[in-house]
This record gives sequence, C-alpha cells and structure tokens, in this order.
Amino acid sequence: MTDHAAADVNGLEWATRRGMGALAEKMGMEFSEFSIERCVATMPVEGNTQPVGLMHGGAYVVLGESLGSMAANLHAGPGRLAVGVDINATHTRSATSGVVTGVCTPIHLGRSMTVHEIVVTDDHGRRCSTIRITNMIKDLPARS
Repeated sequence: MTDHAAADVNGLEWATRRGMGALAEKMGMEFSEFSIERCVATMPVEGNTQPVGLMHGGAYVVLGESLGSMAANLHAGPGRLAVGVDINATHTRSATSGVVTGVCTPIHLGRSMTVHEIVVTDDHGRRCSTIRITNMIKDLPARS
C-alpha cells in the first residue's frame, strides 16, 4: 500500500471490520492496535493450553500468523491479497495463566512479499515466543 493510501485507512477499524477469522475468534483474540508499522492483539491462556496447563505452542503460532497475515493484507491494499508462504516460531517460555500479547512489526514490506516478526509476551512482559511469517502478495482474480 502506498504511503498516501495507508494514510487514508484506519487500520484498527479495517481489521475489526474484516475480522481475524473463525479460528482466531474461537481462541479469544482481540485487537488493540493495528497499523502498517505495528499490530497488537491479545489472547487468553485459558482454553488455549496443552493437557499439562501450558500455553500450546500452536496457539502462539495462530496468534502470530493471524497478526502477520492481517498486517500483510493491510499493506497490500485494495484489490490485492497476501497469503502466507512460510512461518517459523521459537518458543522460549510457557504462559500458564492470564493473557498473552502479540506485537507484530514489519521486517520487509515489498510489492510482492512481506516479512513480519511477532513477539508474544506473557502478563509479566516476558517473551514466550518469537514468530516470523513471510507473505506473498498477489492481485485478486477478476470476479465474473
């Protein structure tokens, strides 16, 4: 998205209107900030745990992919679609209660590809997971 076009879009309104999708809603994700430069969402630990009570690593990845893909689509702009082509995560701590917060920032914002880093922290600000997602941007197909 060009700087001019990005200035015309309220990212949080855009993201709220678009929604994060059924999976993210079931997991209890909520946006608190959304722009080209920074996206933030929270997710409860409760209901997103492994059998032993630790936050599930896959839940961290869902939070990261939801934020990174949505951020890439905001950057892509109207008539274009960003789709994930690679994601990786390193889990360094396990949350056991409260909420986790994902903060997504761009590493690369290109015309055909984006790369974002998502840092997930617990209620005490301790890093639990670091996720990197790469999205390919393409033109939406013409509708018949």
